[in-house]
Amino acid sequence: MDRTYKEDIPSTRRALEELKKEFSVVASTTDWTKLRIEPLLDHVKSLERLLRSPKFARETARLRRGVVMFHSDLVYLRANVKALKEILEVEQSRRDNDAERYVVGGRSLTHRGHSPRNNVVHRYGVGPTK
Repeated sequence: MDRTYKEDIPSTRRALEELKKEFSVVASTTDWTKLRIEPLLDHVKSLERLLRSPKFARETARLRRGVVMFHSDLVYLRANVKALKEILEVEQSRRDNDAERYVVGGRSLTHRGHSPRNNVVHRYGVGPTK
C-alpha cells in the first residue's frame, strides 16, 4: 500500500476537525459543518477503519496495483479541504468587513450610520461602557 495514503488520511481527518472548529465560530448562512465537513469526516473515518482492519492488511500487497483507486480518494478529500479553507477565508473576511463597517473614525456606528449612546455597537450585543 502506498505510504502517502496511510499518512494523508489521518492528516486529512485532523484538517477537517480543525475546519469544523473554525466554522463553528463563523456566522454563515450555510451550515458547512453539516453540509460537507461531517460527511467528509465520516468518509475519512471509514477509510481509517479499513486501513487498520486485519483483512485489509492481508490485501495490501495485491492492492498496490489498485493504488489509483486510493489516490482518487486522496484527490477528492484534498480538493474538499482546499475548497472549505477558501470558503472559511471568505466567511472570516466577510465577518471582519462587517465589524469594520460599524467602526468609523474611532467611533462606533449603528447600522443606520448614527452614533449610538456611549459609542457602543448594540448590534453585537455589547452594553454601554463607562
